[in-house]
Amino acid sequence: MVQISERKQTASQENKNNPFNIVRQQIDRCAEILELEPHVVAMLKNPMRELHVSMPVRMDDGTTKIFQGFRVLYNDARGIGKGGIRFHPEETIDTVRALSAWMTWKCALLDLPLGGAKGGVICNPKEMSQAELERLSRAYVRAIFQFIGPDKDVPAPDVYTNPQIMAWMVDEYSTIAGKPQFGVITGKPLCIGGSPGRGDATARGGMYTIREAAKAQGIDLSKATVAIQGYGNAGYHAARLCRDMFGAKVVAVCDSKGGAYCEQGIDPKQAYECKHEDGSVCSLSNTERISKEETLELEVDILIPAAIENVITAQNAGKIKAKILAELANGPTNPEADDILFANGVHVIPDFLCNAGGVTVSYFEMVQNAYMYYWDEAEVYDRLDKRISAVYNSVLNISRQYKTNMRQAAYTLAVKRVVDAMKARGWV
Repeated sequence: MVQISERKQTASQENKNNPFNIVRQQIDRCAEILELEPHVVAMLKNPMRELHVSMPVRMDDGTTKIFQGFRVLYNDARGIGKGGIRFHPEETIDTVRALSAWMTWKCALLDLPLGGAKGGVICNPKEMSQAELERLSRAYVRAIFQFIGPDKDVPAPDVYTNPQIMAWMVDEYSTIAGKPQFGVITGKPLCIGGSPGRGDATARGGMYTIREAAKAQGIDLSKATVAIQGYGNAGYHAARLCRDMFGAKVVAVCDSKGGAYCEQGIDPKQAYECKHEDGSVCSLSNTERISKEETLELEVDILIPAAIENVITAQNAGKIKAKILAELANGPTNPEADDILFANGVHVIPDFLCNAGGVTVSYFEMVQNAYMYYWDEAEVYDRLDKRISAVYNSVLNISRQYKTNMRQAAYTLAVKRVVDAMKARGWV
């Protein structure tokens, strides 16, 4: 009986932490505030299109391995689909569903004329050669070719994918189409239609929201301390920009294997080099090794989760001591944790606002591809700053007006925009 009870508790906890269940809980909260009809809520709670594919790929040793992949178009009421592609060993369809939903709200929140989509492949890129990754990338495009395109659904890089992988995908799509189709994907290398500023756009957009949040909270960023959970592309650029833009001190960084802490501050570039040479930031010289959990619970001004979903839960939310929680990752905080953080006065910059710099510059890339005229980096950054700062302050005003947390304020604004588009088109 004890074992059965433990299994039930485990299943219940997994159900709570399922990212797509979290999406649906968030929609329910919005539905109450916006007084949405049941059939509208039902439409919002389900993807419009979902594709599952199996891809045979020849490995370097001569064997053939079958990979599973997904592409989800969540809602295109406001425009064509937009969303990244993940290569991850623990990818699941529910994660992709949740990410495509969050992308829908993110595009609506930033008032971009786009819908939300997401893709993923179950694989471990760390165990694959470049040749194997190329063959997998091309196989994925062949499998989803009919469902993506410059006027349908435009992918981009995400976890463990990069501009080179996007270049292979663009080339495969163009080969099938029989003509160059650079607009099918964003996050490409500059030489084939990429946008200046795309490389650090996610982190830079987050910095603009942190700057605005610091103004609202009365925090002097030049004296602020920062901890970063996750040290991939977004985490590294966040550390670099915190120092270079604000003069803030990054005292802790961590990755999947653990973290490094130094009260005097960590050099972002040295931490990046250490991770790539040793496989982790844990061995960074002149630092104290700490756990991933300890990184989240440090007494710092700004905590930046920049890795994966569900790292801040009801179990550890009460231990968060940061004044600002800036979510560069997608879905790092679950609903129960949100309530605790709000009650404890932690100012949360929700993920689909904090990390919206990536999709915003991706949209800029789409515009530049369509016009075949490209802006310089300074113009990209200026346009990003104006858009994302204005949105942050709109959300802050809604939060104060309705005395609710920033996430609920952002959701209410974004979901209303999607519902308005659905109603105008006669869907609901």
